Amino acid sequence: MIDLPQIARSAQQRTAIIPLSVARAEIGRVFAAAVGELLAAMREQGIEPAGPLFSYHLNMPGEVYGVQIGFPVDADVQPSGRVVAGALPALRVARTIYRGPMDGLATAWSQLTTWVAQNALATRPFMWENYLVGPGDTPESSIWQTELNWPLAD
Repeated sequence: MIDLPQIARSAQQRTAIIPLSVARAEIGRVFAAAVGELLAAMREQGIEPAGPLFSYHLNMPGEVYGVQIGFPVDADVQPSGRVVAGALPALRVARTIYRGPMDGLATAWSQLTTWVAQNALATRPFMWENYLVGPGDTPESSIWQTELNWPLAD
């Protein structure tokens, strides 16, 4: 179940990211390894996360995900292995919070899609998730929180 969606404005934010193209079936395995690699590269550069882990989907998820996994940062990121500098955009978004395990995210996105359609909102073909509370915070998946952001067309 998701919270009642809202229209919000995201702020532009510098990021440290790892861009990936990965099969749907492999996303869980690849995601965890990428997060470890990202954090290690940030530590080497003396950079701390300035916000929660996110995944920025470059297109509507299908069998292959075009995704950037990253953290907001307040410092310049130097390329290191697969880690590069990026940015989250300043946009109007349809936003909600989903509470629960990661395997419920597809249903949460479906609920947000229904709300967007009911409100006759035009969207862009990309979206992102901010992992506000997750496996790195607690093993209790029922209290995990994921913020869903779907940019709106102007």
